[in-house]
Amino acid sequence: MTSEPRRRIEAGVAGHGQRWPDSEWLEESDMKGGQLIPCNDFVNLIREVGPRFGNYSRSCQTRHARLSSSVMKRALLLTATLLAFACTSHAEVVETPVEYSSGGTICEGLHVVDSSHSGKLPSVLIIHQWTGLSENEKMRARMLAGLGYNVFAADIYGKGIRPPGPPAAGQEAGKYKSDRKLYRERLNAALDVLKKQAHTDTTRIVAIGYCFGGTGVVELARSGAAIKGVVSFHGGLDSPTPTDGKNVRCEVLALHGADDPFVPKADLEAFENEMKAAGVTYKLIQYPGAVHAFTQKAAGNDNSKGAAYNEAADKQSWDEMKSFMARLFAKE
Repeated sequence: MTSEPRRRIEAGVAGHGQRWPDSEWLEESDMKGGQLIPCNDFVNLIREVGPRFGNYSRSCQTRHARLSSSVMKRALLLTATLLAFACTSHAEVVETPVEYSSGGTICEGLHVVDSSHSGKLPSVLIIHQWTGLSENEKMRARMLAGLGYNVFAADIYGKGIRPPGPPAAGQEAGKYKSDRKLYRERLNAALDVLKKQAHTDTTRIVAIGYCFGGTGVVELARSGAAIKGVVSFHGGLDSPTPTDGKNVRCEVLALHGADDPFVPKADLEAFENEMKAAGVTYKLIQYPGAVHAFTQKAAGNDNSKGAAYNEAADKQSWDEMKSFMARLFAKE
């Protein structure tokens, strides 16, 4: 073990005095750079793995014999924190831009995975909103990688095409909404990239999408993609070709703002009728008080504009997605 983790921990020790439940005041054990750990829970663990820390651990053990009980707890806390750093020192979320081609167009997506995981992992395809692959999707990719998933954030528009907002974003998104065949080609090209990643368990894939991408994942399902499920966050749910529902081979979860003015009730009814007619296992959840783009903080908080962030709906929909994926990815 290098001296770097030790230096980082020692630099974070400050005399603020923080109380852990049912323990003494830890006068010099407020670890600013980490999380307090109750010493008693680690005593047996430290005895088992302490020798791995070499001379530093042995010197700590020698001092423990001479220290008072409260000081011993502080020393054990330090040793336990060193152990935590040692166990996580190799974990790293790695982000890799990936160029790929779809119909002669060069696209650039982002592959994100926690390098501490090995072997095949349940995987997630992310489809962006109408401004193209942005920091919002990258942030979600990191969150998912932190949960242990292998993630690919797609690029539907093509490398470098990132409209900043209306009207350009609407025009670019409109190219695909008015040409569902083209949209499905780009979606499946991205899915193929994900399937080729070394960490991808091709039998356990879910696609999620936001706004324009929420429409996209439903189109991916309608294309007959062999995946476990799709999750649409505040996506358009119109049904331009209702008979396409018969192609859906996965479960569908639609998370919708109940007050979204951009998705007519007629579209919701058409979506549900399509799913029911095709015998698709689906779920439509509507969040009261939420409008369009409720997961995106950049949308602001003014519902009167039709698009606004809603913290409660954001959290609830994310939790709903996690439960959905955990169930679909559970190994039989």
